[in-house]
Amino acid sequence: MPDSVVVMGVAGSGKSTVGRALADRLGLAYVDADDLHSHASVAKMSGGLPLDDADRAPWLASVGRWLSERDGGVAACSALRRRYRDAIRETAPDAVFVHLSARLDLVSGRVSARPDHFMPVDLVESQYAALEPLEADEDGLTVDAGQAVDAIVDESLRYLVQRR
Repeated sequence: MPDSVVVMGVAGSGKSTVGRALADRLGLAYVDADDLHSHASVAKMSGGLPLDDADRAPWLASVGRWLSERDGGVAACSALRRRYRDAIRETAPDAVFVHLSARLDLVSGRVSARPDHFMPVDLVESQYAALEPLEADEDGLTVDAGQAVDAIVDESLRYLVQRR
């Protein structure tokens, strides 16, 4: 099994739910990368403004550090662009990515149902605009986020076992 798994996707795709379930099944530590954002970044997003790359750089470094500082772990992190995934791999080179792919209407509904979360539904479309799917040379798989959580975890585990 890999030491590090990043469950990635747009807001509302199920990263936190799937990430926790996958970590439980693997017996690994879990972190929601949202918890690693600076207060300034949370305030910016709460105000309806998307982060820029300067905002993201220290956050992505902290995600990579978190993964590299333990003997295995699962992080839920948007990692929407290739360069963001590369930034994580700088300190966690063996990270495997599980991309939760979901329709806009599905995630918009999920984000709308989370009034206490800092990500407003108005920013969901900007996440789709930024999304760069996994490329052929990236270690990972794309999973339909519209499935049941157990089905997503099962598919992810099959991939992780097969790639060994």
